[in-house]
Amino acid sequence: MIQKDYLLLLARHNAWQNSQLKRKVQAMSAAELSEERGAFFGSIMGTLNHILWADTLWMSRFCSDVPQPDTTLEDSPRFTETAGVWDAERFRMDGRIRIWAQTISNMDLRESLSWYSVAAEQHFTKPVGLCVTHMFNHQTHHRGQISQMLSAAGIAPPVSDLVLMPEDA
Repeated sequence: MIQKDYLLLLARHNAWQNSQLKRKVQAMSAAELSEERGAFFGSIMGTLNHILWADTLWMSRFCSDVPQPDTTLEDSPRFTETAGVWDAERFRMDGRIRIWAQTISNMDLRESLSWYSVAAEQHFTKPVGLCVTHMFNHQTHHRGQISQMLSAAGIAPPVSDLVLMPEDA
């Protein structure tokens, strides 16, 4: 399963992807960001918020110092009120993910994580490594949707290829 070195790479990639998205978001109006685009979570902003919400939820399960979101899955597209608030919260969460990735051990990744999912209405117990892999895969899935929405809006999406990530990202 996943090992710490790979986790560190994924944490770096996540922060790099989000920093590129921030530049795209800053160049767009609130109306462009909130425009309904037929995605799972409606708009670019809704999808960005959903990713941040899910990262916050997963990190609250991994780390006792990260509070669980006080909103539901259905409310996740409105997790932050503005692009500016999203930007600040995204920056904080990316930093928290990177710090956590630096402190976790390979043995920690093999342990089990138990939680209750309100969305699925059931208890789960899964290996931490699988849950971590899911968190990063979830981000990638929804960032792909954002890339498509940006392309459809005539905006070049960020570079997402892992092999093209700068060494200093």
